[in-house]
Amino acid sequence: MASLDDIFKMDCAYLSTFTTKIDTSWGMLFYNENQPNYYDANHAHIQQICDHPKSVIDEVSRFYQDKGIIPRFYLYNVEQLQAFISDAKAAHYRYEEFNSPVQLWNHKIIETEKNSSVTIEKVTEENFHEALEIEGSITEFGGMDTIKKVFREQFNHPAFTHYLLRYEGKACSTACIFVDGDQARLESAATLEAYRGKGLIGAIIQFIQNEIIKREITRFWVFPINETIEKIYQKYGFQTVANLKNGHAYLEGKSIKEIQAG
Repeated sequence: MASLDDIFKMDCAYLSTFTTKIDTSWGMLFYNENQPNYYDANHAHIQQICDHPKSVIDEVSRFYQDKGIIPRFYLYNVEQLQAFISDAKAAHYRYEEFNSPVQLWNHKIIETEKNSSVTIEKVTEENFHEALEIEGSITEFGGMDTIKKVFREQFNHPAFTHYLLRYEGKACSTACIFVDGDQARLESAATLEAYRGKGLIGAIIQFIQNEIIKREITRFWVFPINETIEKIYQKYGFQTVANLKNGHAYLEGKSIKEIQAG
């Protein structure tokens, strides 16, 4: 079973495909000045106790403000970071916490009845905009303004493969995988609202699972955004191997929960 360090390494490899990473004595800085409103691309990552939390907060605040980016922290092992969180609040940072499940596929494909109305294909330049329209319509992803640049960068990156599902010829569901060595993670699984409840996400997940087997990937991860999504993935062989309590401290703007709620 993978350790928490393995999980964090996979996450950092994923983030490094669309943002610049700077290692520091207390954690990491991620930034992308071309996408200043994309939270995952612009945040300080802290998972261990800081010796001088007020100094770190000041350093991070200056770093992002000098670039015209709202300062924010992604905090892990929050039980150990209570002093840091208190200092961040004193510095006028807003704060929210999440229970973040981590799931690993058991390499068993759940057999389901094939739907003759469903076809699945890789995303190419020819169907790129159809896939983008689907992902851009999902409020939980941040909407079209956030997704447009991110989707293009991921599409152009060799570590990503995007898939598009059609139902009766209509493009209505997408998902992608990010591959790092012999590991992969499922990302951006989405279905247009009008087509939900037809089992389409399950169909595209199973298609991708077959691709994972063909590519001899040993570990296939997913990081669901909430418990409802976690239960959906459990139906397709993803087992919850960790449930992390993470924090998000931000100086202004919307919370992640507000964005996910649309």
